[in-house]
Amino acid sequence: MDQNNCFSILICAYNEEKNIEKIIKKIEEVRFPVKIEVVVVDDFSKDNTKEILKKIKKRSKLPIKLFFHEKNKGKGGAIRTGLAQVRGDLVVIQDADLEYDPVEIVKLLKFMDSEKFDVVYGTRMQNEKNKYSYFSYYLGNIFLNKVTNTLYRVNLTDMETCYKLIPTKIAKEINLKANRFDIEPEITAKILKRGYTIGETPISYYPRTKKEGKKIGWKDGFAALWTLLYWRFKSFP
Repeated sequence: MDQNNCFSILICAYNEEKNIEKIIKKIEEVRFPVKIEVVVVDDFSKDNTKEILKKIKKRSKLPIKLFFHEKNKGKGGAIRTGLAQVRGDLVVIQDADLEYDPVEIVKLLKFMDSEKFDVVYGTRMQNEKNKYSYFSYYLGNIFLNKVTNTLYRVNLTDMETCYKLIPTKIAKEINLKANRFDIEPEITAKILKRGYTIGETPISYYPRTKKEGKKIGWKDGFAALWTLLYWRFKSFP
């Protein structure tokens, strides 16, 4: 990647007062090979996330853009708001919790530089040290990957990963619609239907439990399945 270019880290936050400062501090500590911007969308948090973000912006050396929803729109809604504002050549989504370590983003950037893929995913499934908070999540992920690979004739191991490094032009081109966690399969489906290639590189993963604030549930698994099927046979502009 050209040293003069910039890439965007898009953070979607909802009730993350315990983690939001920690995750931005982790980003501050990473030595990225290019300039970055951080775009944060607060999805109408009911705790002190909004106030903490304002304080972080004042003291941080990072170029941080803040956007606040006036009602809760879900992860997909937050991602769509953020994508409309990013200015980097590439964009990666960073959850506001601590499940993904921002230092791993450097791996994605280097992999995209060295390999000939349009988009790069950080796969949790190829790192044997990784664990899942619930075995049902692990099985669900395997099942959704098999569905993805069958429907779209690819060989992905972690379609649901948060870490998707995408050229901003492509991210805006695919015209996302989802509001909740079904944004993940929608991104993958539309990238593949456009004919773009997806490469994967292993990353670390530190899962949290529902008690610790994990928000995705079993209903989101069914929504993901429906999304994969819907966009496989649905045309879009």
